[in-house]
Amino acid sequence: MDNEGIIGLLNEAFMHEIYNSMVYVRNSFVIRECDPSRVTESISVDEMRHMWWLADLIVKRGGKPCMDHKELEFGGDSLKEMLERQVVLETEAIEMYKGMIAAIDDAEVVGVLKHILDEEKRHRMEFRQRLKDL
Repeated sequence: MDNEGIIGLLNEAFMHEIYNSMVYVRNSFVIRECDPSRVTESISVDEMRHMWWLADLIVKRGGKPCMDHKELEFGGDSLKEMLERQVVLETEAIEMYKGMIAAIDDAEVVGVLKHILDEEKRHRMEFRQRLKDL
């Protein structure tokens, strides 16, 4: 894959992280139950860190991070609905990163994406645990 293709995929991931971080930040504000709220807040910070790593890779390769995002869907008004939405977002991220890792042949990029993928799997596990505990 050429550099332009890598930048395009990294920007796709960057925009996904923007979206997830905004959903999680908002949900952490409105979730009344303390533990799920704090977990959601903590994971939003992780997503912002992923944005930083992806932006660094994009800029190193001559690109600019794209700040576009689609309309936000928070998952409803109940804790269950919000957690279910967050599980879906993490599952989408996991599948996205798996595909990118398979398609990209840049060792630095793949290393970062594998690290992010591991964190996304942990995030999904955390959200699923909170759903199970309901």
